[in-house]
Amino acid sequence: MKKIKEKLRERIKNLTIKISQIYIAIQSKETPWFAKTIGYITIGYFLSPIDLIPDFIPVLGYLDDLIILPLLIWLCIKLIPKDIYMNSEESAKKIWNEKIPSKWYFAIPIVGIWIVLLMIIFKIVIEKII
Repeated sequence: MKKIKEKLRERIKNLTIKISQIYIAIQSKETPWFAKTIGYITIGYFLSPIDLIPDFIPVLGYLDDLIILPLLIWLCIKLIPKDIYMNSEESAKKIWNEKIPSKWYFAIPIVGIWIVLLMIIFKIVIEKII
């Protein structure tokens, strides 16, 4: 059981480093626009408090996190030029080795989008009831 926890922690650490690496790589001017778009979608999905399939649904709830996020990361890595992606590796490792980043305000736009979507859904539901 202890080995499983250690492997899980290691995978989570690698995942956060890859997400940071993607974020740094998409900041480059040489990164193509389509790679930047997929990169921002990946980061948004990673930071989003709401999943496509809610976690309380047995098996499927966690399956989307195990399939969709790694698939998006893989796609980003394939779309970002190798030299740009590899150059961002050291910076990404430094971010997480020094301390956990405290730039929580990157999540504000994502939370804002979800709030607007929920307000639209709420408005539609209220209109149908009335």
